[in-house]
Amino acid sequence: MADVVTFGEPMVLLAGDRDKIYDSNHFTKYIAGSELNVSVGLARLGHDVIYATKLGEDPFGRYIYDFIKKEGINPSYIKFDSSNLTGLMFKSKKENGDPEIFYFRKHSAASFMDQKDLEFVKLLNPKFIHLTGITLGLSTNTRNAFNFLLKIAKGKNVPVIFDPNLRPQLWKDKDEMAKIINDAAFSSDIFLPGLKEAEILTGLLDPKMIGHFYIEKGVKIVIIKMGEKGAFVISKDESYDVPAFHVKVVDTVGAGDGFDVGIISGLLDGISLREAIVRANAIGAMQVMTPGDNDGLPNRAKLEEFLRGAR
Repeated sequence: MADVVTFGEPMVLLAGDRDKIYDSNHFTKYIAGSELNVSVGLARLGHDVIYATKLGEDPFGRYIYDFIKKEGINPSYIKFDSSNLTGLMFKSKKENGDPEIFYFRKHSAASFMDQKDLEFVKLLNPKFIHLTGITLGLSTNTRNAFNFLLKIAKGKNVPVIFDPNLRPQLWKDKDEMAKIINDAAFSSDIFLPGLKEAEILTGLLDPKMIGHFYIEKGVKIVIIKMGEKGAFVISKDESYDVPAFHVKVVDTVGAGDGFDVGIISGLLDGISLREAIVRANAIGAMQVMTPGDNDGLPNRAKLEEFLRGAR
């Protein structure tokens, strides 16, 4: 039985050597994609994760496919598209704050995923379904697929873990983005926004008020990623802060995905929510110490080593 099911768009990432993409002379090749990062992180911790996507029948698509297999992720639900290309992403180098990002992903192979590509989930009984707001903004096809998977989850009583992962570049305007993302959040069981994302979605600034906003809409648990301040968690019964680990930051991209890995893997392992958030903060910290989107995602031994050293 699969522990987690997710789907999304993987991309080849070309990371520049300057703080502006256009100033960069040398680029290093990595692999990016929020849902893929989470899948990689869970697989490295020994969990059985199913990741569905479409790749272009091109060199980048083959590169990603080989990477997925090497990471121990089941490739059975990955399809190739001979008519559309694999997405491409450029990123600048930046140690403080978020780097500059530019996409070539419009009409990518993954944007043509639809509910037919997720019919197989009807035959499964995963422990969690992980979704992000990226697939809601990618195309009408992927939005329909998202809602189809959400419907399956509700029918099977499978908890949905939702990360908004706001990408304003994918949306017509912020109002549309906020409405559609919030509608999805209200249908999730565990909601994992960053603080800035939550401010955009709600117009609120206080983490407690943000948390109550979503709890009142039916979300069971809201965990707000607070960056260097750690995380704030709120449910119907309690709320508390969990401090961050302080490390040297190389690149902030992928930290949120690492955080999601920690939450999901902790819940799969049966540890308390507070312990899972400590793990999430740890994996997020390990990820920001590396330049790629998933280079810092640890296996069990590296995670335990980091936690021992931080105690």
